[in-house]
Amino acid sequence: MSDAFLIQLAASGLAVALLVGLAAWASIGRPNQPLTDAKARSLFDEEFPGRALDGVWVAEDGKGALAKSGAAALVLCRFGDGFVARQIPWGQALASAFRKGELCIDLADIAAPRAVLALRSWPPTDLGGKDLAA
Repeated sequence: MSDAFLIQLAASGLAVALLVGLAAWASIGRPNQPLTDAKARSLFDEEFPGRALDGVWVAEDGKGALAKSGAAALVLCRFGDGFVARQIPWGQALASAFRKGELCIDLADIAAPRAVLALRSWPPTDLGGKDLAA
């Protein structure tokens, strides 16, 4: 192997190492605070203006929330440094799989395929009979 080849190999390795370091540094996002009830209500109001919320359930780990608004369920889930909001039918939220303390909601969206919320129980015990109907 020639000296030129070794110098080029070393320079390429250094460039790759610098790019990997830059990518690792750039992916360090601002720290997210856990979602609270007030913050969830604020985000729902921002994403769905004018919608009355019949109930809001925030995930225990603060990484998402679910709200009932009439016949619709409004879902917030963490995505990157922020949250995404989606609207699904309330019956779909009620029928979502709940296993081991996690509610898995299929959003059928290529950008956010599913939301996983850590809740104590599902469906919530504070719902009335008509709210449990799909």
